[in-house]
Amino acid sequence: MKNYLFILFLCLIFTSCKKELSFENETFEEKSTVPCTNDCPKITIEVPIAKNIKVTSDSINKKVFAVIKEIVFFEEDSVKVDDYKSLAKSFITSYEEMHQKFPNDTFGWEAKIIGNVEFDSDQVLNLKIDHYTFTGGAHGYQGYRSLLFDKKTGKTIFNKQLFKNENEFKAFAEKTFRSKYKIPEKANINATGLMFENDKFQLPQNIFYTSQGLLLYYNSYEAASYADGPKELVFPYEEVKKYLNFQ
Repeated sequence: MKNYLFILFLCLIFTSCKKELSFENETFEEKSTVPCTNDCPKITIEVPIAKNIKVTSDSINKKVFAVIKEIVFFEEDSVKVDDYKSLAKSFITSYEEMHQKFPNDTFGWEAKIIGNVEFDSDQVLNLKIDHYTFTGGAHGYQGYRSLLFDKKTGKTIFNKQLFKNENEFKAFAEKTFRSKYKIPEKANINATGLMFENDKFQLPQNIFYTSQGLLLYYNSYEAASYADGPKELVFPYEEVKKYLNFQ
């Protein structure tokens, strides 16, 4: 009986000490010191930071930071920017340098990045980056980025790794895409005004795992003009699980 209680005690200790991956949202904001009355340049980054399991967390956090840096970093690569605070400052610095050179042509720069955990299972972790940037011109740019990770290791899952046979899934997805967007089966995929490269259907750069199913999301300019907006397809998991390596 004593041995049983001792084993039970050890099990409870082990269970209580076992760490699980978790996330804490952090916000970073910067504004320009250049005098302004409206549309004052600013940047806001709200991002989930992985915690607890160091190797896994580090891998996820480095990837998320690298992607956000791609979106809002406009300085020379030699500039040391290795955290969100310095990244936010660099965006404002880029504006102020541009404003100094062209005071009448720069106004209202803005960046807003919001990240969240879109999907979390035993195998797959999917972070969604909703981003908007305006650095001049007729309009800003809004889009989504999908970051897929192996839940246990924190390593990035690339789109090609998602499918048992990518070409088979692409052929399946194209039929659904043509049906939804009313493109005749035998017609060129761009026959109705879309903009697929080389006139061939392609899977999007961003694929999401969601509570509703697998989401194929084409940002503006990826498959259609800005005026036509983004395109998307959602497949229930039961419908596509035979194609997937990760459930």
